[in-house]
Amino acid sequence: MKFSCHVQTRISDYRIAKDLEDWGYDAVWFPDTQMMWSDCYATMALAAQATSKIHIGTGVAITGTRIAPTTAASISSINVLAPGRTFLGIGTGHTAMRVMGQDPMPVKEFREYLRVVRAMLKGHEVDYSYRDRTTAIKWQNHGGGFRNTFDEIPIYVAANGPLALRAAGAYGDGLVSIFNEQPEIMKANLELIRAGAEKVGRTVDDSFHTVSLCHAVVLRPGEKLTDERVVEVAGSWVVTALHFVYEIWRYTKDDNVIPPFMRNIWDQYLERVKHIPLPAEKAHQLLHEGHCSYYPAVERPLLTPEMIQGTCIVGGPAEVAEQIRAAGRAGLKEVSLLPPLVHLRDVAREFMKKVVPLL
Repeated sequence: MKFSCHVQTRISDYRIAKDLEDWGYDAVWFPDTQMMWSDCYATMALAAQATSKIHIGTGVAITGTRIAPTTAASISSINVLAPGRTFLGIGTGHTAMRVMGQDPMPVKEFREYLRVVRAMLKGHEVDYSYRDRTTAIKWQNHGGGFRNTFDEIPIYVAANGPLALRAAGAYGDGLVSIFNEQPEIMKANLELIRAGAEKVGRTVDDSFHTVSLCHAVVLRPGEKLTDERVVEVAGSWVVTALHFVYEIWRYTKDDNVIPPFMRNIWDQYLERVKHIPLPAEKAHQLLHEGHCSYYPAVERPLLTPEMIQGTCIVGGPAEVAEQIRAAGRAGLKEVSLLPPLVHLRDVAREFMKKVVPLL
């Protein structure tokens, strides 16, 4: 099992990558959410130069905000600074697009985007379509130091729905997804990934990487899920998961997508959404308020023990370790924590000190 952190992409705090490296983490992921945080590639460039061992990648790059050749150029530029330890996490933009009131990229377009990026990162010429015109594109050679496509850059596809999971199997070297730490979800996701791979003549073997974007709350002796420290450590991830499910529900109007642990607070959350203090056409500006950094004060009543238990890996160090072991038996290979901004370093240190030695 590997361990990493997704961090809030703040360019002034690029040295968080060095801290995580020193504490023993395998990787650091920098999200690409342009309306919230700094530019991920600028931040990764600084992080790459500040580190020597830790793997560095996008967590995740958004297809709707950059054309495929630009993404290939950006990540292969980082691979010059961190050769062999650069990876590309990539997704359709569930949050980055929603916060602009836009939809994520449709899966059919996403598959084509992945096809182009994958070919370019292998140094191949590839057909590329832009504004209804298709041409063959190929890197131009101006000498060394511009990009590195010789050291492999694995592509980890962000996917939760069936079509995106099949795309991960067709074009990805791995999967990053929420709730993968739950064994039954991990197993179901792998089945869809294998189906997607088989359809294009690929085989998913043990080299296929699986990552759970999640959060762990390590309880101290005597702590309860209602204790203030626990709520503060868990809060940002709990409401992020809630916002994620809401966006799916809003699109599908299918109550089956609401997990059992959310149902007790669901109506309360819908009331909260109804009273967002903006016109309906601007509600997207506040719907994901605090995303992965903090929780809005108005959503504090939603942070129930059931919500914390349902969205986080929770327990004493030994209990958290056993939950991770179970996820590993189901096929999970990396746990990637996303702690709240103000507690990131404390949570990351404590997890590495108390949980990882048990694994």
